[in-house]
Amino acid sequence: MPPVDFIEHASEADIAAWIAGRLTAALAIAPDIAITVPGGSTPFPIFDRLAAMELPWSRVEVWPGDDRVVPEDHPASNVGKIRARLEPAGARVVALTPDARPPHFALAWLGMGLDGHIASLFPNTDPRADDPRPVRRLTPDPLPPEAPFDRLSMTIPALTDCDEALFVMRGADKRALFAAAAAGQNDLPVARLLRALHHKVTCFC
Repeated sequence: MPPVDFIEHASEADIAAWIAGRLTAALAIAPDIAITVPGGSTPFPIFDRLAAMELPWSRVEVWPGDDRVVPEDHPASNVGKIRARLEPAGARVVALTPDARPPHFALAWLGMGLDGHIASLFPNTDPRADDPRPVRRLTPDPLPPEAPFDRLSMTIPALTDCDEALFVMRGADKRALFAAAAAGQNDLPVARLLRALHHKVTCFC
């Protein structure tokens, strides 16, 4: 895996500006691009800042890296919340389905849980870097009480098919766990994904 560029104490505005810069650079050399983004609470204030920026959103296709198996109008739906923020700006938001074929991503934006899961690849799902399928339906164990639903998740090969990867996380515990994964000191899902990456990795923490 490539080295990780750790950027500490960045504000939501700083992160949004960094992402906007990466999208602008990618769109300078391609007519259209695709990105994958996380759910959870951390990214949505950043989405709001990005949506307010003067970016050519009509040329950007946005894929959730995972989603809960619920209707889009359910409060737990990632794609529903992403649509509400980015479609008014002009982005094309794609719902994740079991038979989806994710494209190559200019940017794979990921989060991480305290158990080392990324997207909905929880430790109990034993994610593999050589998974032949790009999307799987999975059941976390234990089910998070705030979202007790089955998940659809991109697999490691789909998430790592990107030009660069971005992680955004908060808290010293997550920072320490991620650093251990990057150093090869555990075999959690985040460590398996990092080993499979071959491009630039940036971590805001």
